[in-house]
Amino acid sequence: MNMKGLLPEGSFADCANGYRMHYLDEGRGDVVVFLHGSGPGASGYSNFKGNYPCLVAAGYRCIVPDHIGYGFSDKPTDVDHPLAFFVECIKQTLDVAGVQCCTLVGNSLGGAVALGLALEYPDLVDKLILMAPGGLSELHEYQQMPGMQKVFSVFGSGMPVTPAVMKDLVATGLMYDPIHATDELVAERMQIMEIMNGHVMATMQVPVLVDRLHEITCPSLGFWGMNEKMMPENGILALASNMRKLRLILVTECGHWVMVEHADMFNRACLDFLRNG
Repeated sequence: MNMKGLLPEGSFADCANGYRMHYLDEGRGDVVVFLHGSGPGASGYSNFKGNYPCLVAAGYRCIVPDHIGYGFSDKPTDVDHPLAFFVECIKQTLDVAGVQCCTLVGNSLGGAVALGLALEYPDLVDKLILMAPGGLSELHEYQQMPGMQKVFSVFGSGMPVTPAVMKDLVATGLMYDPIHATDELVAERMQIMEIMNGHVMATMQVPVLVDRLHEITCPSLGFWGMNEKMMPENGILALASNMRKLRLILVTECGHWVMVEHADMFNRACLDFLRNG
């Protein structure tokens, strides 16, 4: 595996829509696909490096894509980025990887993409694992959240994103305990910031999916940090009231990144769910 700075370079999918998507592909067995969230410098590896190796060791094939506009995937500046575009790019990446059935693990934007894939391609999705997914609240409700305000002020200010700015954003916007905002994590995100542009976040459009959640029939596991600063809490009831086969875990002393802040618990719960439903 080649290294570009801190982040591992895996495989590239030349998708049917003409875009090139990057993904890590490790292990053998039933397939688990990890879908990362948005934000400055986001990538699949940086979001899930503390999670997918545990599942690989337990006998699963783990695929960790970078969404279009993020990581080492293509970053077009001449198209908008509605949810359907993210869904299309992940579906075509999985087509290239030969995946016909999988469990989807998605947080934030990745959770919305997971929901979109489950709605659009129900035969593809065997199980869903969601961590504070997008698509559950109205835009004005997201805009009131302090973490979301900080993300868009960083991207929209035109000022350079320095390591200090990135560390503050991650520590205060995405997590409960800033101890998890390590220098390594900041460096990983800074590496992607150097090749990223603001177009993907400026044109990202995620519809409210609440009225369609009842259409999803696969077993689902949800996580929500009770110190969340990115996603409005009405998303908790939106999930609990509308998903048909859902187990929902509420985690105290936890922000937006349960898979980072409580990695061991998250990994154990995911393995139990994968094995036992």
